[in-house]
Amino acid sequence: MLSFAPKTVTKELLAGLPERSRKVLIDRYGLSPKGERRTLDAIGKEYGITRERIRQIENHSLSVVRESESYAAQVVALEDLKRALHTLGGIIAEQTILEHVPKGESDHNHVIFLLTVGHHFADRREDANFKARWHVDEQLAEAVERALSALYESIETSRLMPEEEFVEFFAKHLREQGIKNRSPEVMLRWLSISKRIGKNPLGEWGRIESPHVRIKNTRDFAYLTLKRHGSPMHFTEVAKSVEKLFNRPAHPATTHNELIKDNRFVLVGRGLYALREWGYEPGVVRDVIKGILARDGALSREEIVERVKRERYVKDATIAVNLQNPMFVRLPDGKYTLSK
Repeated sequence: MLSFAPKTVTKELLAGLPERSRKVLIDRYGLSPKGERRTLDAIGKEYGITRERIRQIENHSLSVVRESESYAAQVVALEDLKRALHTLGGIIAEQTILEHVPKGESDHNHVIFLLTVGHHFADRREDANFKARWHVDEQLAEAVERALSALYESIETSRLMPEEEFVEFFAKHLREQGIKNRSPEVMLRWLSISKRIGKNPLGEWGRIESPHVRIKNTRDFAYLTLKRHGSPMHFTEVAKSVEKLFNRPAHPATTHNELIKDNRFVLVGRGLYALREWGYEPGVVRDVIKGILARDGALSREEIVERVKRERYVKDATIAVNLQNPMFVRLPDGKYTLSK
């Protein structure tokens, strides 16, 4: 993406500095062949001075570089770096810049140094809501961050959205901030700035605190597996699908134990599990019948069988046996209701 070699430009910019100033910048930004970045304390101990004095030397050295003839001679390179950031979106997470701009990993520290020393660029430190990021347009940066905050506030904690739908939802919040007609690629880069929004392994977006986004254990992988499948699955099939979808070991017995413990899942047949959010209620067959009669009133045996089988994979005879429970009463017209 860059038309110049970052290492060559940093070498030129540092050439006119006094030895100690040049060495401090090389150590602070990891510009040596080893790429090691050193702390203020470590450098201070080497020179026998305080960390605050090293900080002063660093800041002064950056100012000297910015005012130097070498800096003026590299204006084309710095403009090219500005163009690259503008193409990526104008405000970009630092990690995203390093994934797109440098030609190789050995250039990473040199690109960060050029961003730091260049007049064109401003950085925003990592905070509770956003990752470390750089921008070339202050107003755009403010508007994008407002849109990201509004997006987060508008999403329910448990809600998941496919990527295309989520990007369009984000575009609505961007339009409210006066930002229009940006490509999906740019909007995805902006989404990656937020620390409160994320994407799960199936490409669905939501709040990062949701267990459906920040996947922690077998239960979460099982949830995503069932949600993707869209209908009840046997626990052995859930385990196989977890391994296939996520390349993660999942023993059937362990998976079964995890499904039993989590109220997101409902046992609907012999080893068959569904998601509660699909409308299934927990409990044995008689509990299901009780819930149906409480909700719908007196029903015939055929109506009860049909409705129970929407929620449980059981035989008609099993339902008939459960209707003999004292909690149910057969009325003169043949319908069943709850006993008082």
